[in-house]
Amino acid sequence: MQYISTRGGMEPTAFCETLLEGLAPDGGLAVPAELPSVEAATLESWRALDYADLATEVIGLFATDIPRDELERMTHAAYSAENFPNGLVPLRDIDGGITLVGLSEGPTLAFKDMAMQFLGQVMEYALARRGTTLNIVGATSGDTGSAAEHAFRGKDRINVFMLSPQGRMSSFQRAQMYSLADENIHNIAVEGVFDDAQNLVKALSNDLEFKRGHNLGAVNSINLARITSQVVYYFWAWLRATDRSGAQEVSVTVPSGNFGNILAGYFAKSMGVPIRRLVLAANENNVLDEFFRTGIYRPRAAAQTLATSSPSMDISKASNLERFLFDLLGRDAERMNSAWRELDETGSIDFTSELPRLTGEFGFGSGTSTHADRLATIQGVYEATGDIIDPHTADGVKVARDYVEDGVPMLVMETAKPAKFQETITEAIGVTIPLSDELKQMLEAPQHVVEMAADEKALRDYVSANAVR
Repeated sequence: MQYISTRGGMEPTAFCETLLEGLAPDGGLAVPAELPSVEAATLESWRALDYADLATEVIGLFATDIPRDELERMTHAAYSAENFPNGLVPLRDIDGGITLVGLSEGPTLAFKDMAMQFLGQVMEYALARRGTTLNIVGATSGDTGSAAEHAFRGKDRINVFMLSPQGRMSSFQRAQMYSLADENIHNIAVEGVFDDAQNLVKALSNDLEFKRGHNLGAVNSINLARITSQVVYYFWAWLRATDRSGAQEVSVTVPSGNFGNILAGYFAKSMGVPIRRLVLAANENNVLDEFFRTGIYRPRAAAQTLATSSPSMDISKASNLERFLFDLLGRDAERMNSAWRELDETGSIDFTSELPRLTGEFGFGSGTSTHADRLATIQGVYEATGDIIDPHTADGVKVARDYVEDGVPMLVMETAKPAKFQETITEAIGVTIPLSDELKQMLEAPQHVVEMAADEKALRDYVSANAVR
């Protein structure tokens, strides 16, 4: 399996080289030269596999440069009982014909652990094979940062510089990151919104001299290894949802901010998982909902990006949309570059001519959920089932209800445990979720964070002074 850039300026590259690069050298994103295909009989033969073995099969289709025994070792280390003590990706039914896909059983109580635990394993392997080090520079709107830091903490060859927007995360999310005292973990709180932090990361990654001189890499979902490891749980969710009925189509709703999780669903569907419809759930920062409803992609400025009660989705420029647009434009890098020029010149891109394909050929739907919707959905699910869901998952459930069809299971990808967003849970249902002694200690621990203006030079200087060589 070889990987190319969405912008056409990268020589075909193997999996391990791609994952250490992050952004492609031409500023684009790495995509498979051709997505692998899984036949129905093969898919059915995987039904009896446990999660780690399924991950070996699916990721093995992408990571063809890793020996099978090494890959198997890494998937079993990533998806161990130690990392996921309550089991891996349980499915549970709630009201209204909706099934939640439990992705938040990992060490940071968020779906990002599903990819990040494998990424920690495979990056360490790739670096040892190359005999080098890596300085990870990433941006987080909430859960990516803590998942990355917990996956990479204490690793000798890796330093993590994680940018987060000041005052834009929950107190629990901040504590999960800032309470870590490992020497290789550097938290940087940036003035502004997530998009400001993400722009700084891209600026450093696009400077090839600085990137290579400091061995920069990425763990945001711009790193293709994140996406490919997330593909696994779409296979798993379909298998578990159809264990009784046998092969049939399902629909999947995904709360979405940076378009990484739902892109993994699109890959799974394209590979052969029988997904009827992929439904994108947005919060008030609904640039992606507008795109799928109208065909107009119009990112918003930082000042127009709202602070909401589902903060991990407070993103107005979704990096991973580029990977989907590449397919929408016929995998034509010239058309892709032209589209970005149009965006730079006009502030938007007009894809209205492609609108019928978005809902037809590609099977996307979308919708928006507001704070009032989140509160009502959390309350409704709690009253009907006793289950407490987090605000992002509530966005997904709210939007999913508009797309439920008779005879088609509707799966909603869970985002995080509700304890991470206690203030919103209390507002919705008046319940305080009890915390373990370990979590209480984390919330009370000293916090280690550097505050910084959204200034590229300041970030360069800080990374240069603290990079692992």
